[in-house]
Amino acid sequence: MDAFDGRDMSDGEFCIVCGASPPLTTDRMCESCLRDRTSLSVMPERIQQDRCSKCGFHEIRGRWSVIDSNDLADLRIRASLGVEDRAKQVSVEFAVEEIDDRTSRLHVDVSGIIEGYEFSDNHEVLLQTSNAVCPTCTRKAGSYFEAVMQLRSAGRRLSETELKSLRETLDEMLSEMEADPMFFISEEGAVTGGWDLKLGSKAMARRWSRNLVKKFGGTVKETSTVVGANDGIEVSRLTLSYRKPAYGLGDVIRFRKNLWIVESWQKDGPILKKMDRFERSGATWRDMEGSVVICPRSEQFVVDILNRDSSAVEVLDPTDYKVVTVALPYDDDPESKSIRIGFIQGVWLAVPSGRK
Repeated sequence: MDAFDGRDMSDGEFCIVCGASPPLTTDRMCESCLRDRTSLSVMPERIQQDRCSKCGFHEIRGRWSVIDSNDLADLRIRASLGVEDRAKQVSVEFAVEEIDDRTSRLHVDVSGIIEGYEFSDNHEVLLQTSNAVCPTCTRKAGSYFEAVMQLRSAGRRLSETELKSLRETLDEMLSEMEADPMFFISEEGAVTGGWDLKLGSKAMARRWSRNLVKKFGGTVKETSTVVGANDGIEVSRLTLSYRKPAYGLGDVIRFRKNLWIVESWQKDGPILKKMDRFERSGATWRDMEGSVVICPRSEQFVVDILNRDSSAVEVLDPTDYKVVTVALPYDDDPESKSIRIGFIQGVWLAVPSGRK
């Protein structure tokens, strides 16, 4: 390739090292002397790294993370590779040769241009891994926790099915968000009337509580207790008590002498819709303490319509398969081939969907 074009070509110039004639670099050296005195890149013969022996996370810039072996090698190479300041169009390629569980050999090829000349280097580096224990596993081993999450229900004991549904939302939340080493569970188990969990992060507890309220309604009571001090700063522990309502979305309830359906959740309480006509109303959690579940959604059935007229339909009783007559809901769709019913106050009633 042609030598650097920006140098002075006037008579009398020569290489300051060997006396060779032009072309010369900006440092007044010929190509041969430039190559003798210039290294495109430098790398250490060994790179040492730490890996947690318990969870397998690697230490990366002061944090512990799970990472693919090739991505890890790329990160270690970029952190350890030194490149000549004048180099341009630098390209780095590498291959990983695994020797054993704790040692790999990195084959690194570096290319670039210095003073208009192509340079290339090859490095072989041992990537050696030492066992360590990350802060998260240290805290887990010491039963460390920052928050207690209490799952309860208002005025009754949570069923096993309810506890399972509530607990599954935590696993769903953790699977959908970016991994955080502090988002762990130190301890959990059944207590009288509910379930308690000790969590490694206050942020984890607060985020989960918001998800529970959004999905199941209810309230969260938060208290904080000072448990010590670190470098003069108070260390506190958070307790979040989540109370699930005794009713769920789609349940038919008796509230203020009328039948309502729980339609949705808002911050201060549920949104209700009337069973017998199109009417919606908001209620507070305190207001709802006197409500009674008449027919939960789990005990409602969607059945096929056998016959219909302007005011009622005939369907099969889902318990004994006898034909029964059910009055049409206020929001009946004449084209519908099925209807939702519930056994309410001794008779089968249609459960409206809420359409106008």
